[in-house]
Amino acid sequence: MSEHIDIDHELITIRHYLHAHPERSFREFGTSIYLTDQLKAHGIEILHNPLETGVVGLIQGEAGPGPRIGLRADIDGLPIVEDSGLEFSSVNEGVMHGCGHDLHMTGLLGAAFWLAEHRDKFAGSIKILFQPSEETGQGARAMIDAGLVDDVEAIIGTHNNPNYAPGQLAIGVEPMMAGCVKFRVTLHAQGTHAGYPYKGTGPIEALASIILSLQTIVSRNVTPFHPLVLSVTEVHGGHVWNVVPAEAGFQGTVRYFHKSDGNLVGRRFKEVVEHTAEAYGISADVVWDDFQDPLVSDPGLAKAVAADVNDYAQLEPIRQSMAGEDFCEFAKVTLPVFAFVGSNGQEGCADWHSPHFVGLDESIPTFVNFYVNTALRVLNELK
Repeated sequence: MSEHIDIDHELITIRHYLHAHPERSFREFGTSIYLTDQLKAHGIEILHNPLETGVVGLIQGEAGPGPRIGLRADIDGLPIVEDSGLEFSSVNEGVMHGCGHDLHMTGLLGAAFWLAEHRDKFAGSIKILFQPSEETGQGARAMIDAGLVDDVEAIIGTHNNPNYAPGQLAIGVEPMMAGCVKFRVTLHAQGTHAGYPYKGTGPIEALASIILSLQTIVSRNVTPFHPLVLSVTEVHGGHVWNVVPAEAGFQGTVRYFHKSDGNLVGRRFKEVVEHTAEAYGISADVVWDDFQDPLVSDPGLAKAVAADVNDYAQLEPIRQSMAGEDFCEFAKVTLPVFAFVGSNGQEGCADWHSPHFVGLDESIPTFVNFYVNTALRVLNELK
């Protein structure tokens, strides 16, 4: 039987404070102090963290020995000027919790408070992991490299999702968030006077041709039943109107859910760029950084956790997201469990990374209930 936990106004106050005081990645100093103080106030042990930001707590169960698991929430904000209209909008100029990490922190704090008060309900121990710098894709790896999850047998995480309403939750065995590639292409040519283009090998025409050709890679190489996006997001070339430049370039991203698709597109990308450049008599440098895998929960644990969800929330099908999540790094070293928690659901609501993004307070109980019930279930499954 799952626990059904009601929250009090304390958590709403905490959420409003965290939302109003966002901090950039790896600069979450005030946030880390605040989280530490909250954990200490509820009798939760604080463990040494060699990183400059982030917090690690420990709750020891009193029902006997058992496994150790981790509960994780990310803590960084984004370099966005907030325009949400919330009364508790950011007071830190140019920084916003535009991805809802304030909700994640509040939910994990609420779960930690409850678990600390009900240690008799579980055997083993639970690490409380407040992770810095998710937005850069570096924070999870930093915690791993610091040895902070060496002793956890499974790790549990969440992300709010404004496409679901508060009280709704999605978890399953299929990929939830996309693998991410950052690419950058630099074309090297022979610049010349704009009145004598035949005396050079300008890169502008090649750049245009390459970008258009890249748009055929997905449709001609990847099954339409496997979502994949290739987006060119920045183009540069030349500085003045009367010079054919010697260099031009572009960068962008690829998002995918199947690693084999990402590998295939990477090979074809380099072939298209290099062969098209050669046809124009110029050379190309390609940087292909496949820096983040798709996020997939452990199938056995995900099925066990999903069986309990309807006791405290409304279980929904997964709507895959083309956004990335560095929680996938933890999956390389321990068993991952991850869920989407509904945070808005209103028609036309802004999505993540928008200055108009609004996550609703009403979503907090589902975060708390998911963290608590999933922790209890996973501890039991691992015994």
